[in-house]
Amino acid sequence: MEEKKLDTSSIIGFVLIGAILIWVMYNNRPSEEEIEAQKARKEQVQKAKQKEQEDTLADYGTEAQKLTDSTALANYTKTLGAFGYSATLPSAKDGVTVLENDLAYFEISNRGGQIVEARLKDFHTYDSVPVYLVKDGNAAFNLALSTSDNRTLNTKDMYFEPSLSADGKILSMKLKASANQFLEYRYELKPEDYMVDFTIRSQGLNGVLNGTQPVKLDWKLKGIRHSKSITYENRYTRLTYQYNNGDKISKLSPGSDDSDVEENVTWVSFRQHFFSSILIADKPFEKADLSSKDLVEEESKEARWTKAYEMTADLQLAGGEINRNMSWYFGPTDVKILSQYEGLNLDDSIPFGWGIFGWINKYVFTPLYTFLSSFLPYGVAIIVMTILVRLLLSPVTYKSYLSQAKMKVLRPEISEVNEKYKDDAMKKQQETMKIYNKAGVSPLSGCIPALLQLPIFYALFMFFPTAFALRQKSFLWADDLSSYDTIAELPFKIPFYGDHVSLFPILASIAILIYMMMTTGQSMQMQQQPGMPNMKFIMYLSPLFMLIFFNNYASGLSLYYFVSNLITIFIMLAIKHFIIDEQKIHAKIQEQKKKPKKMNRFQRKMQEMMDEAQAQQKGKGK
Repeated sequence: MEEKKLDTSSIIGFVLIGAILIWVMYNNRPSEEEIEAQKARKEQVQKAKQKEQEDTLADYGTEAQKLTDSTALANYTKTLGAFGYSATLPSAKDGVTVLENDLAYFEISNRGGQIVEARLKDFHTYDSVPVYLVKDGNAAFNLALSTSDNRTLNTKDMYFEPSLSADGKILSMKLKASANQFLEYRYELKPEDYMVDFTIRSQGLNGVLNGTQPVKLDWKLKGIRHSKSITYENRYTRLTYQYNNGDKISKLSPGSDDSDVEENVTWVSFRQHFFSSILIADKPFEKADLSSKDLVEEESKEARWTKAYEMTADLQLAGGEINRNMSWYFGPTDVKILSQYEGLNLDDSIPFGWGIFGWINKYVFTPLYTFLSSFLPYGVAIIVMTILVRLLLSPVTYKSYLSQAKMKVLRPEISEVNEKYKDDAMKKQQETMKIYNKAGVSPLSGCIPALLQLPIFYALFMFFPTAFALRQKSFLWADDLSSYDTIAELPFKIPFYGDHVSLFPILASIAILIYMMMTTGQSMQMQQQPGMPNMKFIMYLSPLFMLIFFNNYASGLSLYYFVSNLITIFIMLAIKHFIIDEQKIHAKIQEQKKKPKKMNRFQRKMQEMMDEAQAQQKGKGK
């Protein structure tokens, strides 16, 4: 058998073929540019595949984005129970639908079916930013659903399917358990209205929801800063609610954390000073848990939030389904607008004051100023209203000054008694009262007119900070009559005073000081009597209080007090020089002394008490 061998020619041939192959491969190798391009194409393909996967997972919501395969996705939809169907719909991704009219703009999110932005078109904050009541996650609305398999699902974490009407005014948001089973939020916004009709209803869920457990409604909101002074704004930022089937109004504390539980609550207002977010129920919530947390620690230009509000309430099921009609109000805290919603008493959420003070504010000053400002500049309207108020109170001022004039006439006799009985306080008091009785003068007669003015004073004190008509209305150097005016910025902060200087409080303080100097002269003469307050101290305390406290208050209020005290000074000067004659008063008092004076019941009682006290004092002396 012939042996097969590789001869030299064969070896040389294989070597040549290999060399040729190597040469061909070397000359056909890709360049560095081609290698980079190929690498970029591979990365692009890889990114495209990754994005396709992420987009697919995003269709199933935020939680589904964590999933990496179909098995995990199936487990996620199973966690949602019957509502897992909603996670398979194209709407199960972050997105918003817009509802708007000429007054308000709303964005409603697929996630939770809730309002995530509420903007008022006609208003701006102190720094020219649009007024938002809901923005940047400051609000949350949730229904906690108890299911038939004993689970609790929160609607804020699930995705609703939006459907907007052709005219863009009605929005249906459906959280679906199947094509015909769903929980629906229905929003309707009418033209030229701040009110949004809001309906919660379900269809076909009587086997999905636990019919024995109520649906728990939870509404949270953090108040957004709108004003120049956040501490001043926060003073009038408050949770107010109507309860007892619409018969009573109550409020949580504006200055500290507070909470309450109330039954038959009709509406709840999360007020942010001049703007309010109000939830109104068609039939009262059987019980509502309400809370307010103060978020303002001190005055700061960087502070953004005022208060954190929360309301929780139970919604009862009927036949395993839910059907409740409600409304949202997002708009100004303006009595003209709120009073238009008849039968709801939403204007009671405005802090007019309590009792007779609130009545005067609501039914006298508010309509009066509304009328005056309809044809006068807003600052001038304040001045005119002040003049009218002072003229109305001028008889009271006259009585007060007349009492002071009588006391001035009796001053020599009182001084004589004080000197004669300086070592016997009880006897001095008795003799002083005898002089008053004979002259027909009461030392309290000067206090009564001041007390009569207190309701007016307090009503106006509440009117100016809460009058929406004054918001961002300028007058002279004040650019906003609802906030403080500024003539100088300080490079430091003074405790209780602030970091600025307001002129209107300075003018008001000067006017009050002059008025106090005119009215407390007689009282200061009587200061040596036991029990009399230090009137000189009070005379300087009131203007100082005005200067410090009102530096951060509404400039409209300081303007009122300045003009009011200025007018009062002129009225008193007119009374003194043209109306009251002290000589005639003296003669009249002398005539009065000659007449037999019969003490009234109160005077007799006081005399008996003084006689008894004097007798006890003498008994102790023995």
